[in-house]
Amino acid sequence: MRFKAFIITLLLTTLAACAVDDNEQQVSRLEPEKHRPEVLSEVLPPATVGQTGTSTADRSALPAVAEMDKVEIRARTRGDSMLKYVDYSAMPTASLAVAGIQPNIRPASEPLYRENYQHFDSQRVTRVSSNPVSTFSIDVDTGAYTNMRRWLNQGQLPPEDAVRVEELINYFDYDYPFPENTKTPFQVSTEVAPTPWNTNTRLLRIGIQGYQVTKSKLPASNLVFLIDVSGSMSSTDKLPLLQQALTMLTNELDGQDRISMVVYAGASGVVLPPTTGDQKATILMALQQLQAGGSTNGAAGIRLAYQMAQQGFIPGGINRVILATDGDFNVGLASTEELIDLIQRQRKAGIALTTLGFGSGNYNDHLMEQLADEGDGNYAYIDRLGEARKVLSEELSSTLLTIAKDVKIQVEFNPARVSEYRLIGYENRKLNEEDFANDKVDAGEIGAGHRVTALYEISLVGSKGQRLPPRRYQNQTPGNKSVDGSFGQELAHLRIRYKLPTESVSKLIETPIVDSGNKTHASDSFNFAASVAAFGQKLRGGTYLEAFSYDDIAKLARQSRGDDAHGYRSEFMQLVGLADTLDKSSPMAVRQVTARPVGTP
Repeated sequence: MRFKAFIITLLLTTLAACAVDDNEQQVSRLEPEKHRPEVLSEVLPPATVGQTGTSTADRSALPAVAEMDKVEIRARTRGDSMLKYVDYSAMPTASLAVAGIQPNIRPASEPLYRENYQHFDSQRVTRVSSNPVSTFSIDVDTGAYTNMRRWLNQGQLPPEDAVRVEELINYFDYDYPFPENTKTPFQVSTEVAPTPWNTNTRLLRIGIQGYQVTKSKLPASNLVFLIDVSGSMSSTDKLPLLQQALTMLTNELDGQDRISMVVYAGASGVVLPPTTGDQKATILMALQQLQAGGSTNGAAGIRLAYQMAQQGFIPGGINRVILATDGDFNVGLASTEELIDLIQRQRKAGIALTTLGFGSGNYNDHLMEQLADEGDGNYAYIDRLGEARKVLSEELSSTLLTIAKDVKIQVEFNPARVSEYRLIGYENRKLNEEDFANDKVDAGEIGAGHRVTALYEISLVGSKGQRLPPRRYQNQTPGNKSVDGSFGQELAHLRIRYKLPTESVSKLIETPIVDSGNKTHASDSFNFAASVAAFGQKLRGGTYLEAFSYDDIAKLARQSRGDDAHGYRSEFMQLVGLADTLDKSSPMAVRQVTARPVGTP
């Protein structure tokens, strides 16, 4: 009997050991090289997925399943050549416990990213009889377009506040007429046609085209590369891409140009004093030796960069600081206002500031745009090497040479013909009516070859496109006299103010905008700009797009694509299709965590 009991005990022990071994093999199949997965300390921002790197995340305790509706669990394991991310969210809790995996849980109130965007509400419909004048500053920035592209390519719809429609529209070139000479820095053109998404309204397009300057005729440039080398810049879409981008710019310069290089992290320093552009080996060596690490004392870096710009100042030349960063400033001046005050003073001294944004996860879009605006420069977001080529090579003249500053647009609508209007985009560029003629009010800049597009959706008097309810006294003036319609076919009067780069007194351009009658066929430039405007509005919720769908947007863009030498318009159509797919599967586009305490609705 004792022998029989011994045999039974031995068999049970063997079976238990096999079960444990089987569990370990299951874990091994999930974990290459038998490394247990390390749970991320927070849900990864989009750009982090699939990147290589070293895990330093902490484990989190697993709360009771009853305390959450849904848990997102993402762990990562080491493979042969790169860090891989594995989604364990579909695994039962028991299996996770066996594997030794702790899930990562975030409350629903926490965003999946730590990026900073300025909140703004979309433009509203305005009644002409109450407010016939619309005034705003022009904008040539394109950062919102490439940032939007980054979000879509990573499988997520962008946050609404990341979408500034005018920057999407102005990313593309249009077939606008160029000025006949440089005495007037730009040519203005207008076009009116039916609105693609609402046949009861009209779309008014205002186009501004600056004169072109070839690279060989650019004035001598004094450029200071201000480079963020803080720890937040270590990923491949930040400092390494930044180095490639500035290498491209360096290769465009020659002996008449000067380049300085300032870096900042916990402290700032000069890594390259003013050096002529023909000493490329010296410049590129300094650029390639940069490494990321430390906190971000951006304000100290900006101060030092301006000192270097003053040291290498070229009278009558291009004097510009180029700030390249993810915008994650966390050490330095006490407030953004102090930083902006510094930039404004240097702007008045003839040194402009351009900002180039990189990376994701902690990206500060709001600060990057704000600094460029205050520094009389433009803001671009570099999401890939091709975009660096576009901004710093193909459009180098636009990026570096300002041909008109403080450019303001004012449109006065004729109440006898137009009942309502809505400016599409430019929400954070609005100006008061009295600011238009005030030369002390700062506005936007136009670079050589830049083009600016502004679109208004307007409703004609008596048309079915009017959105606002009628007012009892809207057609009466003091003395009960009707509004005079003596301006015939004029829909509006356009005024543009600008200053030449070296002048402080503005010049004025005026032109009437005349109704095109029953025009049904718009130009390709008009229709493509309209398709981009519709796309931007769609990403922001599409309040005024009626039933206009992503398919309609893609069709309009395809029909008006025209010349597309660089493929930017074709890529736009691909992004429309991608957004459509993500929108239809929005619950899966971003894996939202909806954990909440028991008993909450």
